[in-house]
Amino acid sequence: MAKKIGVVGVGRMGANMARRLQDCGYKVSAVFDLNKEIAGALAEELGATNCKGLPEVTSLADVIITVVTDDKAMDKIFAAKGNSLLKGAKGKVFVNCATISPKTHIKVEARAKKVGAATIEACMASSITQAREGTLYLMCGGDKKAFQRIKPILSKLSASNRYIGKAGSAAEVKALVNMVMNINTAGLAEGLGLGAALGHDLTMLREVFSQTGANSRVLETDGEDMQIRDHDCYFSASHASKDSGIALGLGKEKKLNLPLAAATKAQYDLMIKHGLGELDKSGIAELTFKGRGPKKNPAKKAKAKAAKKKR
Repeated sequence: MAKKIGVVGVGRMGANMARRLQDCGYKVSAVFDLNKEIAGALAEELGATNCKGLPEVTSLADVIITVVTDDKAMDKIFAAKGNSLLKGAKGKVFVNCATISPKTHIKVEARAKKVGAATIEACMASSITQAREGTLYLMCGGDKKAFQRIKPILSKLSASNRYIGKAGSAAEVKALVNMVMNINTAGLAEGLGLGAALGHDLTMLREVFSQTGANSRVLETDGEDMQIRDHDCYFSASHASKDSGIALGLGKEKKLNLPLAAATKAQYDLMIKHGLGELDKSGIAELTFKGRGPKKNPAKKAKAKAAKKKR
């Protein structure tokens, strides 16, 4: 229990993971985020250091959890030199939770090994509430000895932490999870959209879906939100597009045709094009329901209403 924790990337997921570990008796000693305001607020809340640079995080922690946006950000924080988490990293363990390409996890592991550090990918198949409650579903890959060393920490964060295999393997599985989830989300939006156009009561339709072959986890998490147009963000359309792209890249490497994944990514790309990328993935329903669409974006209406009140 003596291990000190550093967290890099303290948006909604990273911040709530930090709070959870602090609640469980671990000392969150260091935080870092490009958004200095949210990092500062969390540091004050937890009694941690709001680090000015990445090497400071490494120096103040035994285990460093990273939750960054994409491959480019991951490559930057684990740069071979300069402002990098790898500076002075001998003996440290990095737990990398972002959904990024398997190749980047493999590259980061190789860089860490050169300086005597270990990396684990702990890919998350859950959202903000689960991060705070410690009920994440984690798919882990990388050095198995390092995984065993930090398993007590992972157990405080998760309801299940499954070791998949070598570096990159957990990221592959996570890409498949999100690919199927995104396809299901797009399919549900089309089913409910068509149901609405046919004049069916959508509450009734969701109940029928739940009792038949149309049932899915997505129906439980997104169905009502699609119906009532509540797209507060838990997993953004932008992230859905990125993650579908990772899966399509893996399919291309294996010379597989994935038409449903491609069509789903195209829908999320269209959301981004029309300024809907920061809506929750349930916002894909805005493209499928008759009478909705980008010009009737509920997020834009809410912003305009708030701005009007300020005047």
